[in-house]
Amino acid sequence: MQPFTLVVGAAAPLMRANIDTDVIIRIERLTSLPSRQLGDYALEALRFRPDGSEDEDFVLNRPRFRKAPVLLAGSNFGCGSSREAAVVALMGMGVRCVIAPSFGDIFYSNCFQNGLLPVELPLVTVEALAMQCKNGAPVRIDLVAATVTTPDGTMISFEIDPLRRQALLEGLDDIGLTLKDDFVIRQWQVEDRTRRPWAWTVSPEAGK
Repeated sequence: MQPFTLVVGAAAPLMRANIDTDVIIRIERLTSLPSRQLGDYALEALRFRPDGSEDEDFVLNRPRFRKAPVLLAGSNFGCGSSREAAVVALMGMGVRCVIAPSFGDIFYSNCFQNGLLPVELPLVTVEALAMQCKNGAPVRIDLVAATVTTPDGTMISFEIDPLRRQALLEGLDDIGLTLKDDFVIRQWQVEDRTRRPWAWTVSPEAGK
């Protein structure tokens, strides 16, 4: 997983509430496309007209916001069904951070498994940021300091679970985090085998 430390770039204002995972990536795309191609179809119901042509009025089709690394969104972003591919699709478009007042719970968790940073800020703050960024002025997202720096230089702090923050900084998903304690786990296995040999049918060394 690609580590997240610092991102600087355009922040595309998509200030709609309740954008669900089916809008982010349609279910039928998951049955026919490899994950590396999902970015081409992210938010397609909003990006494209019924005839397949781009809607030039949609924010992510404007030249200054193509491949924008930051997305500004309305409340409850990523709600709906559990779909890890929704995060993968956004990242395929170039998005590394989504700033919104709130997120769907499962989407929020999936962000940390794939290297996308979800930042929760009050709606009034996100709306003010969207106004500053509407012409493509860059923002700075610093995960080390846990701050968002707006185009006018204002620094806004955000909260994030310390363990999840560290995982993003190191590029680790849940499995990677667990494997950091590989030695401790194996030591416990050896000790537990001594205490309870009846509970072990396979040597703890067999998985090495």
